[in-house]
Amino acid sequence: MHNDALFSVTDQIVLVSGGSRGIGRALGEGFAERGARVVIAGRELGTLEQAAREISSARHPVSTVVCDVAKPSDIEAMVDAVIGEHGRIDTLLNVAGVNKRMKVEQYDVDTYDWILDINLRGAFLAAQAVGRHMIARGSGSIVNVDSLNTYAPLKGVTPYAMSKGGLSMMTRGMATEWGPHGVRVNAIAPGFFPTALSSKMWQQEHVRDWAIANTPLGRLGEVRELVGTTVFLASQAAAFVTGQVIRVDGGISAGTAWPIEL
Repeated sequence: MHNDALFSVTDQIVLVSGGSRGIGRALGEGFAERGARVVIAGRELGTLEQAAREISSARHPVSTVVCDVAKPSDIEAMVDAVIGEHGRIDTLLNVAGVNKRMKVEQYDVDTYDWILDINLRGAFLAAQAVGRHMIARGSGSIVNVDSLNTYAPLKGVTPYAMSKGGLSMMTRGMATEWGPHGVRVNAIAPGFFPTALSSKMWQQEHVRDWAIANTPLGRLGEVRELVGTTVFLASQAAAFVTGQVIRVDGGISAGTAWPIEL
């Protein structure tokens, strides 16, 4: 089999925030399978260590670092630990995120702060801390996890949609400032991907049917299907790509599924 170096992430040092479950875990596993040296970060040591055991291989062990991105001191310690161990970070996958569904008028300040502090402030501070090292080295790639909600916000998740809207602008702003330093910043925006975060919702048949009807590819996504786009953005194949959001959504954002027969 011919391996194209253009798309290679072999021997990259890859830090995955929110890497113990869901999208982050799938991306960590995908990069490890392709020869990257992956470090997954998350809030719970036990969950992290279990995930690392399950996605490691003999040739490509995955390591862990505990970090709650809602705590700025944790972020600094995480980045210092990875730099101390590996000497650099080639790619940051900014995945950590939370959500809580309710009506706009029902959110209390603590819940609002919890969502925004992890999804937006945490992502900003992680990118900032890693970005400083990338600027000093003159190279690096950051991939943020955007959302379908920045195309069309769904009901019941307004603070989440706001956090991802901020992340979209953060992606563009960082790309604009850091491009001259050789640092690229992009994002992927998943469509409907059942994960632990959303499993209860996807157990409802009418919700699944609606999502499938509105996805031109006619099905929900599988988290491993986010790996290819993310690897592309981290590789030399995307050397002239920055400030972009790539929607990995099965075509949901391409148009509206009218309930008419053609």
